[in-house]
Amino acid sequence: MTTRFVLVEPSHAGNVGAAARAMKVMGFDDLVLVNPRWPEVLAQDETVARASGATDVLQAARVVATLDEALHDITHACATAMTPRDFGPPTAAPRAHFATLAPQGQRVAFVFGPERTGLSNEDVYRCHVCLSIPTHPDYGSLNLAQAVQLLAYDWRQAIGGFDVVERTPAVLPADGAAVDGLLAHWQQVLLASGFLDPAAPKKLMPRLRRLVQRAGLSTEEVHILRGMARSVDPRDPQR
Repeated sequence: MTTRFVLVEPSHAGNVGAAARAMKVMGFDDLVLVNPRWPEVLAQDETVARASGATDVLQAARVVATLDEALHDITHACATAMTPRDFGPPTAAPRAHFATLAPQGQRVAFVFGPERTGLSNEDVYRCHVCLSIPTHPDYGSLNLAQAVQLLAYDWRQAIGGFDVVERTPAVLPADGAAVDGLLAHWQQVLLASGFLDPAAPKKLMPRLRRLVQRAGLSTEEVHILRGMARSVDPRDPQR
């Protein structure tokens, strides 16, 4: 499936680089610039720096003179705009639109306007839909690269997202002997500090045992708690 990101007349090199990065992390690499402010923007130091390793996207990117050239072979063009137009293609929220668009197998392009003005009406009219990213009603101003990232993420989820690689560290549960040793250690410390009164112990140690059992401590955690006990033991000459 073709997915193209089209930046119309971008004026900031950093935004071009950051847009390339946003695309790459979502698995997209088809970037087209329409009449950028700086013809050599793809090779500028700031562009490369903000791409943060997505240099392959920059190297494969194309610069064209018109939006028509950028949309060549595209079957579904999505304009982006903060506010809907009185006339032109229908306005839709990205996720709702993507839910119906993804199964169609279209060759899709997302079209972003200049940072200062956004897309012109003529460019919006050239597209099949106008996507409006839901934002706070009092402040809907999105940076160009942020808008690219949001749409790239939502589109990736619609066409099949990436699995999260889950890494669960190995945990060795503490055995009964380790728990008994921990409680005995803390009992000695509490007696030495005066917190535990041997004449009236009440149910302090059974309650501590319930707490420890409920916590399900690991062997490493038992070692930490015993180290803490040593550090507060009033009988320790190192204190």
